[in-house]
Amino acid sequence: MPSRSDVTYFGAGPALLPTDILEEAAKALVNYQSTGLGVAEHSHRSSLATDIISQAKADLTACLDIPDDYEILFMQGGGTGEFSASVYNFVGAWVARKYREIFGDVRGDPSDHPELLNQLKQTVDNDLKVDYLVTGGWSQKASAEGERLLGSSHINVAADARKVNGGKFGTIPDESSWKLSKDAAFVYYCDNETVDGVEFPAFPKSLEAGPDGKGPVVVADMSSNILTRKIPVSKFSAIFFGAQKNLGLTGVTVVILKKSFLPPTVSQPSPSLMRQLGLPVPPIIFQYEIAAKNNSLYNTLSIFDVFVAGQVLSKLLRTYSSKVEAQQAVTEKKSQLIYGAIEAFPEIYKVIPDKATRSRVNICFRVTKGGDVDAAEKAFLAEAADQGLIGLKGHRSLGGIRASNYNAVPLEGAEKLAKFVRAFATS
Repeated sequence: MPSRSDVTYFGAGPALLPTDILEEAAKALVNYQSTGLGVAEHSHRSSLATDIISQAKADLTACLDIPDDYEILFMQGGGTGEFSASVYNFVGAWVARKYREIFGDVRGDPSDHPELLNQLKQTVDNDLKVDYLVTGGWSQKASAEGERLLGSSHINVAADARKVNGGKFGTIPDESSWKLSKDAAFVYYCDNETVDGVEFPAFPKSLEAGPDGKGPVVVADMSSNILTRKIPVSKFSAIFFGAQKNLGLTGVTVVILKKSFLPPTVSQPSPSLMRQLGLPVPPIIFQYEIAAKNNSLYNTLSIFDVFVAGQVLSKLLRTYSSKVEAQQAVTEKKSQLIYGAIEAFPEIYKVIPDKATRSRVNICFRVTKGGDVDAAEKAFLAEAADQGLIGLKGHRSLGGIRASNYNAVPLEGAEKLAKFVRAFATS
């Protein structure tokens, strides 16, 4: 049986973690800071837990240069849970804004003012939109969840890559073709599509704020490329990501949220008002203001998962003085090595996504050697496994090969894969 040092794991998630962090976590799981209890056994409301949460927040803030006017929340439910939570919270914020515009200084029960309430309901029925940029399987699922919660009349698919790519994902439509709503509750996009290997090269120009500083409410899913490059946090209203790719273990989801969407600036409408407007009422654990008010501890948070994430962040800060910018350089070097090997043999390999938008993180390609793709890919995977290169099978919906180039994959691992790609092509 192979040892841990014998394999390089390219799985898409849960992903590889550095061995030294796992070893430290194993010790903490048995006896944390000589307390006689493991970190997972301590109360989530203990001072030890509070310190773990605070340090993880501070280190994430340092890694990504998160401005002071943003809150960090540790949630549960994964990125899929955030497909729902983003709808609940940002639609609620949109309703709260429209309520202020219509009701002004009027106080009391909205039902006591039927004309104003009816005006608000008509505004919701006619004007409420959530925009989605659909560029892969995850953004498609996000838009489907939005439609499930709100109904199709409130969903605007502003761009769909399949319409410009022969019915398949693999590119990002030109921004000139996007049909953005005038006053959307928010615009969602998935910064890196894990399944399809598509990544936005940069923040979309169409979503930039105007000269007056006002712009759309932008929500991005960065589950698979967070901590792999510097991001302009201040251009987003929210960024969310599951920890299990570049940050830690499955079980905790991070939301970086602009504080202007929290009390006292914005409070979520009452459940009664949302029902009267025909809009969904969120589960309380998905309400951002509840999570923020309770330091992410409204319900029992997995402190062990936060601890592991904190160890990953601490190591990144210790390793690179320039923080995530240095990690970005490593990520790009590794991806160039792998893509370079693939592209050196166009008669053997075919990269699936368009070159302009292909992911640095999830490298998706087909093996066409000998003309029998299935047989060639089975041979590729088997021979790769023999050399300790595992986790390379593509997603079940797409097939092919997928090498997930997450932060814990060492440069030597990328070099080993690139060498194998070349050797298989010439064998």
